[in-house]
Parts: sequence; structure tokens; C-alpha cells
Amino acid sequence: MPFSPSSRQPRAAIAPFAVTAAEMRGIEGRVFAAGMPVAALMEKVGMLITQQILQVLLDYIDESCPAKIGVLVGPGHNGGDALVVARELWLRGFSVQLFHPFERRKPLTDDHWRYCKSLDIPIAESVDNLLNVPELPSSRSPQTPNIVLIDGLFGFGLEREITGELAAAIAQINASDRPILSIDLPSGIHTDTGAVLGTAIEATQTFCLGLWKRSFLQDAAIAHQGKATLIDFDLPLDDIRAVLPAPNPKRITPQTWCSPAKRSPLAHKYTQGHLLLIVGSQTYSGAAILAGLGARASGVGMLTIAVPVSLKPILTAQLPEALVIGCPETDDGAIAQLPDGLLEKRSYDGIAAGCGLTVSSAQALLPQLLQTDAPLILDADALTALAQTTAPINRTAPTILTPHPGEFKRLCPQLSDVLRGDRLDAAAQAAQHWQSLILLKGARTVLADAHGNSQGVAHSTPALARGGSGDVLAGLLGGLWAGAQAAKNSGNPWHGDWLDWAATAAGWHAEAGILAAEERSPLGVDGQTLALAILRRQQS
Repeated sequence: MPFSPSSRQPRAAIAPFAVTAAEMRGIEGRVFAAGMPVAALMEKVGMLITQQILQVLLDYIDESCPAKIGVLVGPGHNGGDALVVARELWLRGFSVQLFHPFERRKPLTDDHWRYCKSLDIPIAESVDNLLNVPELPSSRSPQTPNIVLIDGLFGFGLEREITGELAAAIAQINASDRPILSIDLPSGIHTDTGAVLGTAIEATQTFCLGLWKRSFLQDAAIAHQGKATLIDFDLPLDDIRAVLPAPNPKRITPQTWCSPAKRSPLAHKYTQGHLLLIVGSQTYSGAAILAGLGARASGVGMLTIAVPVSLKPILTAQLPEALVIGCPETDDGAIAQLPDGLLEKRSYDGIAAGCGLTVSSAQALLPQLLQTDAPLILDADALTALAQTTAPINRTAPTILTPHPGEFKRLCPQLSDVLRGDRLDAAAQAAQHWQSLILLKGARTVLADAHGNSQGVAHSTPALARGGSGDVLAGLLGGLWAGAQAAKNSGNPWHGDWLDWAATAAGWHAEAGILAAEERSPLGVDGQTLALAILRRQQS
């Protein structure tokens, strides 16, 4: 088999964009109106997809055994892209077979269909025919797939549900457990929300075309998209910016993270940020420790932790560098009140509260917290307490709420339907409602502020689906916010805004989870391991 792929990385400038179907149509419409022939662009895109597929094919097939590439051809331009790929692979000597379960095709796609037929590329009449395996040498393991499927049924913009015979065919294809490489989107996935439209291809890898679609930031699409790669086909930045609204959702990647300012030779602990954590109870003592470990991993200069007095020895043993303050506690071991003057007499660059507090404790403390003038992070029980109050958040300093979906529904029950449909929109509407930043946790954590800016974590891991990972994130976020505030106060270089720093915390957290899962498997990533992985990420 001849392999001669070329390597081509997407432009850094387009990596953060995440577009809707309507926005993608608008951008392409400007390109076509400027004179780019649709046929020329399809040929260019098809060749770029071919190059990408050639780079990954050996990950899915064994060159020593017979192999076949099945190409699923849709009626629209996504099907035309797939036919260009089929043609090029056929001309390079691959065994290719087409499957086209439609009666009609768009004119340009029909041109490519007729040419592929003229080349005598075989056409499968059924899914059974498509999935027919060439006879293999007896030494070959029957578990090793020797058919790779390329999904070009539907691209961006699909709105209707897939039903009937086509739905049955997709179910059979998914059940075959063959590697599937989807073009642009897994067929059946809604471009904007990531929702499954009846049924959808379960791709092993997806080659998103031109610009990332919003679905790649939505939880609903994760199980279908597999490994995601962007193919940049040179959409002009002027056309992209002319169509995209400001603000536009942004993908959180290492290139978009904020970097803490380089420490001055004259730095001391208070110039690097002072964070106050208000956390913990007898029932949830571990949450206090994990939030402290997350704060430690941020590199914050000074860490003060307020806990029930009975927990002070435990926290001091785990975090000897922190100033641990024992608070009067209730009969059930929660913080009853903060020591006199704790909030008034000390200057904090950030406050994070809620992890392990208990709801009753959080209710008692919440009014004081909302009156502080430091950046404030409310997590866990503090969110439940906030949901039970009708008082609006009216603070001059930034506030961020960090709910998981259950807490989000308590904070914004009116947005439950939006949450099921589009997490980016749900976070944006919640931010407007509470006049705060929102960090909505999930497989794809998303963030938004009250000005309409939103961001979504591009990568994550199910290793983070474990108790304690959110406590680590709250401490990490608090530490980064405190460091940013200290830099701002002292006149040191300060870039980004509060949403950017929150997105950085979410990105570090996700990347550390991936790193730890690679070392210990997804089942081995506990909160302490996660915090240590954040520290290692800092050192690399």
C-alpha cells in the first residue's frame, strides 16, 4: 500500500473558534461569493481529508493482511467530499467499496459519483455487503479489524432525525465494531447542540472541516466523535471575523490559557496571592484537604484555610505550609461561624467557599461572603445555599459559581430544558441571571460570563468522574484567581480577564486528569493523584 501523506497543522488563529451551522454557512457563503468555485473547494477539502486519513490508516489496519475501505456516501456535499477521498484512495491502490443508501444526490456530488463509477469502484448494495470481510490468513487474529469505514453521510447542518432503513443501517454499522472515520461530524449529530438526531454514527475519529463546530464542546456528542482532529482548509480570517458575532464561544486549549507572571527576584508570599478557603466539616473533611491541595498546585503565595476547629490538626498535617484557622463548630461538626475579624481584618486576593461545608453552615456564612470585596468562588454547599435565597448577587468584585448539573438545576430551574439542549447557552443564560461567571462542570466543562462570553474545554477524561475532583478544581481556581488579583493590585504584568483565568483552571484540571489517567488508568485517578498531576504539569 502506498503511503505518502503530508503533514499540515491548523493555523493557531482559528483553533479557538467554535461555530454554529448558520455561521459556517455564512462564512462559506462569503468565500463562494468572492469567487471560490464550490467544485474547487470540494476538491481541495477532499484531498486534505485524504492526506489526514493516509496518516492514520496504519493505526487501524495491518498491511500484511487484506483490507477494505468502505465509504459511506451521503446525498450532499459531505458525500461529495467522501467520494473525492474514495477516488484518491482507489487510485493509490486501496481496496475501496462505496455504500450510498439514497436515491438522489446534489449535482456536484453526482458528478463525483459518476466518475467513481467510471473507475469501476465497487458499490455495496447493502450493509452486509459493505461489511463483508476479505478472507484472511489463518494466522491473523479475528479481533483485528481489517475494514475501515469512512463516514460521509451527513455534514454540518443536519436538523431532521434519522429514521427507518437508514437508522437501521447505521445501527448495524455501529454494531460491527469497525473503525469509523467521520468527515466533519459523525453523521446524525446536531452541529450546534451535539444532540443525537434519532441515531448517529459512533466514530473512532472525526475530521472536523474548516472550523470547530459547537457540538465538539457539548457533552452529548462525546460518545460519538472519538478522537477529533481539525482540518484547516484556509478559510480567510477576514471572512470568519465578519460572520462570527462578538463575543463568540472559544475552545479552551493550551494556546488560550493564561500564564502566571514570572516571579520577580523581590517576590514574597503576599505578592503571589493570598487565598482564603472556607471549607470542610466532620462529615466532609476530605473535601477541605483536596481543595487545599488544589490551591497548593496553583502556586498561590499564601494559603489560609478556615475549617471546624476539630479538623485543624488534620489540615495542618496535610498542608503544613497553610495557615489553618479553627472555627467554632456546630454539634454536627460544621462551621458555626467565622472567627471575629477573619474577613474584615485580613486582606485576601481571593476567597473560595463551599467544599464540604454542609448546607446549613453555608447558609449561615453566605451573607458575609457576598459582602466581601475579594474575588469569590462559590462551590458545592455554598451553591445549594445560594439557590435557596432570593437576594441577587450584587458585588463589585468578580464572583464565579461552579455547579455540576444537579447544582445548576437548583440554581436555575428555569433553564433545565436549555441545559439538556445546549450547555453553552445554559451557562450563558445562568451567568446573565446571576450576574456572575458560571463554570458548569461536565465531561466538557463550559464557562460563561454575564457579558455573553463563553468558553468550553476542548479535551477531558472520564477519569475525572470521581468524588473530590471538583474540590481540587475549586482550590486550583481560587489560587489562580488570587494570584491574578495580586498581580493586578501590584501593577505586575496581567493579561486575560476573570473568565480567561477560570478557563485556565478548567484546562489545567482536565489536562492533569488526562496525564494521570495515562499513568494510572482512568480508575486510578483520585483527588490527591489529580493534584499531584497538576503540579507535574506546572513543571513540564
